[in-house]
Amino acid sequence: MLDDFFTRALVAGIGVAIVCGPLGCFVVWRRIAYFGDTLAHSALLGIALAYLMELEPVFIVFGVSTIVALSLIALRKRSGIGSDAMLGLLAHSSLALGLVVLSFLTWVRFDLSSLLFGDILSVTHGDILLIYTGGAVILGALIWIWRPLFAATVNRDLAEAEGARADRMELILMLLLTLTLAIAIKVVGVLLITALLIVPAAAARRFSHGPEQMAVLAALFGILSVVGGLTASLEWDTPSGPSIVVAALALFLIGLIRPGRRGTVTAGER
Repeated sequence: MLDDFFTRALVAGIGVAIVCGPLGCFVVWRRIAYFGDTLAHSALLGIALAYLMELEPVFIVFGVSTIVALSLIALRKRSGIGSDAMLGLLAHSSLALGLVVLSFLTWVRFDLSSLLFGDILSVTHGDILLIYTGGAVILGALIWIWRPLFAATVNRDLAEAEGARADRMELILMLLLTLTLAIAIKVVGVLLITALLIVPAAAARRFSHGPEQMAVLAALFGILSVVGGLTASLEWDTPSGPSIVVAALALFLIGLIRPGRRGTVTAGER
């Protein structure tokens, strides 16, 4: 069954969508989309360093993205610069550094387009194993911290008063996002991974009546986006990664047209 490239792409994409859906809800609730972009841009630097050191890209991408996330936390407290400016600095600096490093790797042949927009049709059995193994770890950790993380998302001060460690929850969420980025980058690439996190979750808001339902619907909408995007890509010979994101956008627009609930109430929206 998995010998067919299209089937492998479907299986890999569905695995990524299942992980990105629930995590994307926290990205939407916390309004940290720009943080997701920063991690995604830093991934290109991780890939460049992996080529340079001839190591497995997944581990180097995770390491570099983790360093960027921890740097953000440290610099935000000490530099006096706003979070948005610091995110922009880290995002564009890491992206530029990655492109510079890649320019020196003249002995390595790589497709920059596949790095930026993904190459889901070339996934291997090993990639699928990595996606589902890493995805199981991510979802298991997310389920474990769901209640305190959601409490800290809705009201940080109240959550801390009730014993939840908001800073620790934020750090774990960042690490889960970096791991998701590392295992998903081959599917949709550096520039589109944030869209796969945000768009299905945003689409699910109009159809959900609670946070858990929104997480499940976000995963479902991600799966529909993968199936619809890959089918359209095969039918009309369009790029696979962007086609998946466009399919997710279509679901979001359908949600806007449909009369429904505004979505789950979260911090800053009450």
